[in-house]
Amino acid sequence: MSKLKLGPLPDDTPVKVTVELPATVHRDLVAYAEILARDSGQAAADPVRLIVPMLERFMATDRGFAKARRVSTKSEA
Repeated sequence: MSKLKLGPLPDDTPVKVTVELPATVHRDLVAYAEILARDSGQAAADPVRLIVPMLERFMATDRGFAKARRVSTKSEA
């Protein structure tokens, strides 16, 4: 067996999740999509398509999550 620098590839198969949003959150999501479309000069995106990038951005900028994740990863190693 050769010693490669690259290890096994992670499973990046999409996972389907069904979520019920409160009406107020849905209205805000629709408004966000409309404002984003206006600011970018593009057609309004389906508000549902905003959820993944919003979650990614939220988790990427949450310092408490990043710290807890580092601690968790170190304890598993």
